[in-house]
Formats: sequence, structure tokens, C-alpha cells
Amino acid sequence: MRIRPHRIAALALALALSLPGAPLLAQGTPPARDTMVAALPSVTLPPALDRVLRDYEREWRAGNGTALAALFAEDGFVLQGGQLPVRGRAAIGTMYGRQAGGPLRLRALAFATSDTLGYILGAYGYENAGPGDVGKFTLTLRRGAGGKWLIFSDMDNMNPRATR
Repeated sequence: MRIRPHRIAALALALALSLPGAPLLAQGTPPARDTMVAALPSVTLPPALDRVLRDYEREWRAGNGTALAALFAEDGFVLQGGQLPVRGRAAIGTMYGRQAGGPLRLRALAFATSDTLGYILGAYGYENAGPGDVGKFTLTLRRGAGGKWLIFSDMDNMNPRATR
């Protein structure tokens, strides 16, 4: 039986990747948290997308879970770090009813839209936590009846804490 050179290379790679600490996996040490790149700049959103963020901030500050859920598509999702997915306005309203409240501030880092789909990538913080962002988010949007943008999914997670 003759083994072809490309099969030998594939077998060698598979073996190397299966070994603990294999040199092929060495990517170097990640930078210390305090040497990471500075915060990305904000972008200006078109009014229809900016409305989504400002309505979200307003209802969060008011602690109004039901009004927050109304910003979502009926079958929308909330995907929070360390939590199970939540789906549907009723479940979102219940969850946000327990969490919402406080001086949330949202800013956009990037966005795009097509006919019925869009997204906003952003960062968030709290006015009482000082300057800077404490986390980041992705809002996936779906254009609803009447052309209003609704949140289909809200995924967020915290930034690493800076070390001193």
C-alpha cells in the first residue's frame, strides 16, 4: 500500500494538533488588559436606528420591562453572557422587569441595514460608573410593520476589567 505525501502531511498535522502544548498551537501570550487598544469611536446612526437605542435607554432607565419588550420583534431573543437564551416578548418583559433600571448609556460602533434586516454593534456603560464602556452589544434588527425597526436579538457581554 502506497501512502501519498499529502496524507502523511494531514496525519502529521492531526497528530501535532492532538498533543498538549503542541508548538503549532502557540500563538503567544495575549496582551495584558491594560495594554489593549483604546475604545473604538462612536458612529452616527440614521434617525430610525438611533431611535432604537434612545428608546432602549429610556425604557431601561425607567425600569419598564414591558416597554423594553415592546421594542423587540414578537419572536425576538435576548442573549446575555452567562445566561440561557430568552425568547419572545412576554419572557423578555419578565426578564427585563427584574433587571432594568439605572442610567444606561448606549453608543454605536457600526451598523448596516438592507431591506428588512439590519444590525447595530455598540458599547454600553452607566453614567454612575464613570467614563468608558463596561460592555458591548450586538442588536440584530428586523423591519416591522410600518417600517419601524424592531430588535430581533440583543446579545451583550461585559468588557474585561482593566488592571493597574
